[in-house]
Amino acid sequence: MNFVRSCGTFAAVSLVLSACVSPEVVPSRNVEDSTLSCEEIKVQLGQLEQIREEAAKGQRASGENVAAAILFWPAIIGNYQNAKQALEAAEKRNDVLVELAEEKRCRF
Repeated sequence: MNFVRSCGTFAAVSLVLSACVSPEVVPSRNVEDSTLSCEEIKVQLGQLEQIREEAAKGQRASGENVAAAILFWPAIIGNYQNAKQALEAAEKRNDVLVELAEEKRCRF
């Protein structure tokens, strides 16, 4: 009986932890930024949009976040903080890329 309970607890904890959103926190500047082509800048701007969408999931009251809050409330705090950092970093990176695109007179 203890084995079954332990497996159930392990499964519940695994489910909660897998529900946590962990978007990438990108650096605002990279060493190779000056060598980026307009197409590469465009690709990176698209990747930033995906990061923003993933981070926004961590700030909404989704089913996964509610379950995490109920079963393991510290996870929701970490989730929210990571999402906030990822959004802020994505905005800074976006500003750098837009400025770089303007300098290179990219059109897209």
